[in-house]
Amino acid sequence: MVELRQQILRTDIAGMPLEWIDYRDAVRLYFLDQIAYTCGSVVYRLRGGINARTHHRSMVEVNSIIATHGDSHALFKMRAKYTPPLNNPALFQRDNRLCLYCGRHFHPRELSRDHVRPLSQGGPDHWNNVVTACTRCNNYKAGRTPEAAGMELLAIPFTPTHAEYIYLQGRHILADQMEFLRAHFPRTSPLHARLKH
Repeated sequence: MVELRQQILRTDIAGMPLEWIDYRDAVRLYFLDQIAYTCGSVVYRLRGGINARTHHRSMVEVNSIIATHGDSHALFKMRAKYTPPLNNPALFQRDNRLCLYCGRHFHPRELSRDHVRPLSQGGPDHWNNVVTACTRCNNYKAGRTPEAAGMELLAIPFTPTHAEYIYLQGRHILADQMEFLRAHFPRTSPLHARLKH
C-alpha cells in the first residue's frame, strides 16, 4: 500500500492513457460502475461502513491503472494536429531538469523557458522552439539565437505525444504505470533512452 497521494492512471476502454486522477476520483468511478477493467497492482484498499443487513464492511480496491467506459477523449488527442499544452513543469520534465546549454541539472526554481529562436525574432512559443535553460545561460543568451550567442544546444526540442505528456505530468509514477505508458510512446521517442537509466 502507498500513501494517499499516489496518482491513478486513467485510460479509456481501448487502453489509451487519458489522465492522472486521485484516489477520490477513482473510488467515485468504481461506485458509478464506470470501470471497464483494471491493470497494475492494487495501490489502495479503502474500507467504508458496515452494512446493517449483511453486517459486511464495504471495501474497494483501487488499482494503479483503471480503464473507464464512456466517450473516448483519446481519439481527439491522437489526431495528428493535437499538441499538448505547453507549461514549464512539463517542459522541465521533458528536458530532465537539465539546462540544454550548460548541461547541468537544476532545481525547477532555478530553471526557465528559453526560446531557441527568440520571440523578438518571430520565434513561436511552441514545444519545438523551447528548451529548459538555467537562468544564467538564459540571461547570457538573451534575445539571440544559440549560434549568435556562441552557445551549443545539447538536444533537439520536440513536441510530446499525449502519452508522453501524461508521463511528464505524473508524480511518483509506479513501475507498472511507467511500463504501461512507455508502451504508448513512439519508438523514436527521446524519452526511451532517458528512462532506461
